[in-house]
Amino acid sequence: MITEIAQIDVKPGSEKDFEAAVAKAKAAFGRSKGFHGFELHKSIEKPQRYRLMVKWETLENHTVDFRGSENFTEWRGLVGQYFASPPEVEHTETVLTT
Repeated sequence: MITEIAQIDVKPGSEKDFEAAVAKAKAAFGRSKGFHGFELHKSIEKPQRYRLMVKWETLENHTVDFRGSENFTEWRGLVGQYFASPPEVEHTETVLTT
């Protein structure tokens, strides 16, 4: 299991619309191979900054299966208009849990 962490900065004033668009995109993620859920976090210090944390079975489920699918196109179509800049994405694996 891996976690995709996408840091997303949105255009000022678009925060609520972005959040609503992410909620609509749940179905696109849900249809994706290896998807195990996501959380959307909003920064307190920088309210236009979000971190989308997505659980995938494998790295390839995100980088190949999802990004190469119509589900990714649907995701970007819903949320892309709110991006202030391209998201920064990295992948992590859990090494310690309490």
